[in-house]
Amino acid sequence: MSTKPRIAIAYYSGFGHTDLIADAVRNGASDAGAEVTLIRVDTITDEQWQTLDDADAIIFGSPTYMGSAAGKFHVFAESTSRRWATAAWRNKLGAGFTNAACKAGDKHSTLAYFATLGAQHQMNWINLGLHPGWHTSTESENDLNRLGYFNGAAASTPADLPPGAVSKADLATAEHLGQRVAQHAAVVNAGREALGVTV
Repeated sequence: MSTKPRIAIAYYSGFGHTDLIADAVRNGASDAGAEVTLIRVDTITDEQWQTLDDADAIIFGSPTYMGSAAGKFHVFAESTSRRWATAAWRNKLGAGFTNAACKAGDKHSTLAYFATLGAQHQMNWINLGLHPGWHTSTESENDLNRLGYFNGAAASTPADLPPGAVSKADLATAEHLGQRVAQHAAVVNAGREALGVTV
C-alpha cells in the first residue's frame, strides 16, 4: 500500500469562481504530496466515478445558491445512492468548500450539507483547522479564514465581479484546506500500512 494519498475534488462551478477555488484546493493538496484529480460533477464520466471510488479522500465543492449547494451538485449527490447502499466510500476522508456573493450568504448550510453527505457515506470529515481571521480590530480581510468558517473553506465574491476577483485570502484558505486533507490522508494511509488493515 502506498502512503501517497489520492484525492478527488468533486465540484460544480456555475460562473467560474468555484473553478478557481477548486484549483486552489488542488494546488494545496498537490504541494503536500497528493495525487489530485478535479472532477466536474455535471459532466462526470464512468472513469471519473471510478476515480472517486479509488480515492483516499473526496473533497466536495459548490457555490451556494439559495441556501444550499447548486442543483447540479444535488443531482450528483443523489446519484451516489448506489455507493451509499454498498458503503463503497466508507472510511474515506471528506472535506468541502463553497463560495457565495454575500459575506455570510448561508455558506454554512452548504458546508453542513457536504458534511452530512459524507456522514451518510460513513466518511470521516476533515474540518478547516483554523481559527477565524479578521475577527479583531488588529486583523484584516487578508487573513486566512477571514470569513470565520470552520466546517470547510468558504469564499465570498461580489456577484457582479468576474472569477478573477475571488479574494486572494479565500484562495489561500482553500489551499490550506487541500494541504490539510492531503496531510491527514497521508497519516491515515501510513497508519493502515503499519497496522496491516484496510478499513
